[in-house]
Amino acid sequence: MTGTIVNTFAVIAGGTLGLIAHRKLPENINKIYFQAIGLVTIALGINMVWNIENVLLVVLSIVLGAVTGEIFRLENKVESIGQFLKVKLKTKNERFTEGLVTSFLLFCIGSMTIVGAIQEGAGGSSDLLLTKSVMDFFSAMLLATGLGLGVVVSSVPLFIFQGSITLIAMLGSQFLSDEIILGLTNTGGILLIGLGINILEIKKMSILNMLPSLFFIIIFIILFG
Repeated sequence: MTGTIVNTFAVIAGGTLGLIAHRKLPENINKIYFQAIGLVTIALGINMVWNIENVLLVVLSIVLGAVTGEIFRLENKVESIGQFLKVKLKTKNERFTEGLVTSFLLFCIGSMTIVGAIQEGAGGSSDLLLTKSVMDFFSAMLLATGLGLGVVVSSVPLFIFQGSITLIAMLGSQFLSDEIILGLTNTGGILLIGLGINILEIKKMSILNMLPSLFFIIIFIILFG
């Protein structure tokens, strides 16, 4: 769990520095930064789906995951939690929930998260997660300048999500084949492309409602891969 712990503190530290610098950055700098982040997020997503395999299973996972998330109203529930935390933390930041959700998705739905957490959990090196920690430190710092305290708070779901993958890998690494890892990477890449579209404000997409697709792709590959 060393990599996940370091990653969590990197987001807290980077986000805190971003909060300190928040008032010093002009609006036009914040705007162009988020345009750059949106483009990079889409590029990362495309890279993750470039070598896509089991296309039918990935598509089916995305569709069923989106329908499942919509039925259970995952995004609405997360937004309600965000509003609850906003009140408890007594912050007036209007983009608190957006910062929480965007940061969590950006930090957690990526190949480095999936592969790094599995690698560490299976008894391998923590190097990939430590490298990701450095990247997330600077990303959190810049995100927090525009989105505020929610970026720092995203360290909590990051720890839970990434730590859970590590624990699952520790307990059952023999079930996490290369095919499953690739399926998770491909599916996560599609979600990242959607997140990039959200960041660029091209169209509002309910990416949180699509998160169950990561569960479905594992099941489908085990059954039909």
